[in-house]
Amino acid sequence: MLQNRLSRALAGGLASLVAATAAGLIVAPSAHAATIGTADVTPATGSDTSSMSLTTSDACPTSATNVIVSVTGQGFPAAGQNVVGNSPITTYSTTGNGGMIIPLTQTMRDYANTAGFTTLTGKYTFTVTCRTAFNATSLGDFPASVWFTSNTAYQNTDPSVKTDTTTSLAVSPASPATAGTPVTLTATVGPAGTAGQVQFKDNGAALGSPVAVSGGTAALTTSDLPAGTHSLTAEFTPTSLSFNPSASTAVAFVVNPAPATATTTALAVSPAGTSEQFSPVQFTATVAPAAAGGSVKFQDTVAGTTTTLATVPVSAGTATYTTTSLGTGDHSFSATFVPADSAAFLGSDSPAIAYTVGAFAGVTASEDITTTVQAGALVISVDNPHVTLPSPVLNANGDLLTTTGKINPVTLTDTRAGNPGWSVSGQVSDFSDGGSHAINGENLGWTPNVVDKSPAQTVTAGSAVAAASGVAPGDPGTDGLRSSRSLAVGTGLGTAHFGADLALNAPTSTVAGTYTATLTLTAI
Repeated sequence: MLQNRLSRALAGGLASLVAATAAGLIVAPSAHAATIGTADVTPATGSDTSSMSLTTSDACPTSATNVIVSVTGQGFPAAGQNVVGNSPITTYSTTGNGGMIIPLTQTMRDYANTAGFTTLTGKYTFTVTCRTAFNATSLGDFPASVWFTSNTAYQNTDPSVKTDTTTSLAVSPASPATAGTPVTLTATVGPAGTAGQVQFKDNGAALGSPVAVSGGTAALTTSDLPAGTHSLTAEFTPTSLSFNPSASTAVAFVVNPAPATATTTALAVSPAGTSEQFSPVQFTATVAPAAAGGSVKFQDTVAGTTTTLATVPVSAGTATYTTTSLGTGDHSFSATFVPADSAAFLGSDSPAIAYTVGAFAGVTASEDITTTVQAGALVISVDNPHVTLPSPVLNANGDLLTTTGKINPVTLTDTRAGNPGWSVSGQVSDFSDGGSHAINGENLGWTPNVVDKSPAQTVTAGSAVAAASGVAPGDPGTDGLRSSRSLAVGTGLGTAHFGADLALNAPTSTVAGTYTATLTLTAI
């Protein structure tokens, strides 16, 4: 028993030694035995530096305790190069059916470098060999292959072996259909997951652009199939060179002509209702739908007899005709649409429009006569702006110094357009001796009068304004001419002259001297 335990321990130690030293070394692998299954390379596509693993289709025979993996192909030894050393089966995880998942410890680029070459090309086969720990005899092999399509890219399928595809075509709705009806062509491509495009064809001619396959199908909807018999097909072109193209069987499909579309025609006449002979009359016909092609006959019925005035092509749903040749009297106008394709559109007539053409009344010419009325002006002036009153004298009561006089005549001339009327007012300042002495302007009063006026004028003198009774300088009152007072008002254009009698009452305390005030006359 001790001897058996030592044997098993020795076997385990040697197996570990082989597993630790054989990976990546160029050593002769075990002689291959019969193939007992297959293995898959994961990932299915990758690069020379991708990490890969092998998954066997089944478990090793029950007598096997270890596995070893080698690779063959261009650049590697003919007998193969070990890529996984002698390892216990229990090292690896298993699939549901007992198959082993064996990760490769290095990449294909690493293995090529170890073998001493740089270009990876063509087919490389990994062989998973089942064996016992000490017996080099193989108990069964699981081969797996990859193909390098370039020095850096591989796939786990043979690029020279292509998979056939199938394409079937379904058309909806079922034949026959009416022209203009949407028709959907649906291609189903197998096997599932095959990528590519489908070109739908009608009687051998491409129908639209190619459609990408998604979820195993590609569909195209069109409303443009013309009336007639069609042979519809779908041709699949795969994206991958690993698949063969395929085409569906032809589907016979009949498209019946669409029934002719009804039209309506409306007529408008301008000017409406009536016009004068020889003046232009415009006829506008509107045809619906606007897509209807054809022409419009404009017709005129007079005393039961109908004549065609003109036949005009329809453009974008309208036709227009203008004439100046209508005779006098009562007319009945109408428009008739004549379709270019009677199978596509029906003709139609507008309602009649009653119309009267009056007798020619002759022609006229005209001239414009223009004159400009000037705005005119309102002007006020005085010939002599200086008025000197006699020196004031003591009145009978002995309480005022008084004097009287007249303003120099005032001239007012009004030439303004529109005869707006006018008014003239006057306002006096305080009298000053040029120093510190003054006579309050309230102490000056007047009695306006009209001297003369133009015959077209009406002029009225302003009311008399009494002078204050010797108001002292600085008094803030508004008596006399200290406030603005009316001198005259008037209307009518022309020139008027007016004046006013003045009266001044100065306080007896007034200091001797010459006093001057300013009378401002304002015309508005």
